[in-house]
Amino acid sequence: MKKGAVKLMRKKQANFLIFIWLLLLLLSESSSVFAQDFALKAEAALLMDTASGTILFEKNMHEPLYPASITKLMTVLLALEDIENGKVSLKDRVVVSEKAAEMGGSQIFLSAGDELELEDLIIGMLVGSGNDAAYATAEYLSGSLEAFVERMNERARELGMKNTSFRNPHGLHDEEHYMSAYDISILAREILKYPRVHEWATIWADEHFLQGQIRAGEVYLSNTNRLVRYYQGCDGLKTGFTSEAGNSICATAKRGDTRFLAIILGAPSSDIRYEEARMLLDYAFANYQSVPVVGAGEEIAVLPVEKGKSTAVDVVTSVHLSLLLDKGATTQIEKEIELPEKLLAPVGEGEPLGRLIVKQQGTELAEVDLIAAEGVPRASLKDILQRILSLWLRFGR
Repeated sequence: MKKGAVKLMRKKQANFLIFIWLLLLLLSESSSVFAQDFALKAEAALLMDTASGTILFEKNMHEPLYPASITKLMTVLLALEDIENGKVSLKDRVVVSEKAAEMGGSQIFLSAGDELELEDLIIGMLVGSGNDAAYATAEYLSGSLEAFVERMNERARELGMKNTSFRNPHGLHDEEHYMSAYDISILAREILKYPRVHEWATIWADEHFLQGQIRAGEVYLSNTNRLVRYYQGCDGLKTGFTSEAGNSICATAKRGDTRFLAIILGAPSSDIRYEEARMLLDYAFANYQSVPVVGAGEEIAVLPVEKGKSTAVDVVTSVHLSLLLDKGATTQIEKEIELPEKLLAPVGEGEPLGRLIVKQQGTELAEVDLIAAEGVPRASLKDILQRILSLWLRFGR
């Protein structure tokens, strides 16, 4: 190779290396503003807009870690789902077993034979982080600890919690009991579907909780989540601590239509978990806003149905949709609906019929499936004859 060609090649290589170096420098500077702001001491963290599921920040969000009492959110969720399905009610009287009463760690001081309402056990879990309340709830809902833990893991699989393994309903340490920050966010968004949770989770203190209902006489109930009192809009959800897990929190706060979720796992102290959760929430509220577009099951149109037992069907949205926008950005959006003019029976309940497209300044941002609110079977000969007769009688008048 000639000397001049070698020089040219080396110059090109040098220019290429300089380009790569500048590119890496640019990338590191563009992300360092964000990373520098959140040089967290916690082992894992996550910041999310709950409406859209948009993740604004994460640190080791898929790493399985010990969740401590954040575990109780799954116990509460299963209780709420059983209540919703009519299997149990909040007013059911639950008798505390000896095993439940023997639970160590944080507790609401239940004794074997105590009888109290299921709602009080839920409050005892969310506010006082009672391990005894969690154990009593598990036994009541499933008959045994083992059966309930099986349910916990099954529900986790259904929700897509891939880095979760439950071994108990309360979160006392077990080597095989773990969750990731991302899995906790999935669980939190599911439990947020039950607004009553906020009413319970924001109880700050009750000096005479369970007065006259338990052998201990009464309990001074004090909320383990400091943010529900000292952070604007915070209305849940749960703290956690064991020596193995460190200090953790799953905190949610809402201002206007905007709700964010901050998860901190494995912080070195209680103060640091609150400080870091507050830091994440402050960043989110300062920079973003959630704009609701449509609710789940919202009626969009009514379509005629040919040859159906019913002559029309309601068309509704399949899911709730909100958009996460930069704070101060225009919130004017356009909705474009794509639907056929008519349908032919049969139509299945929940059958996709079209879509609602959301645009901003001509740019497509999101879409929602539009589905049939109910099923419409094909009309029988008798149905058709009755319809003709009805029309004839109406015409005759």
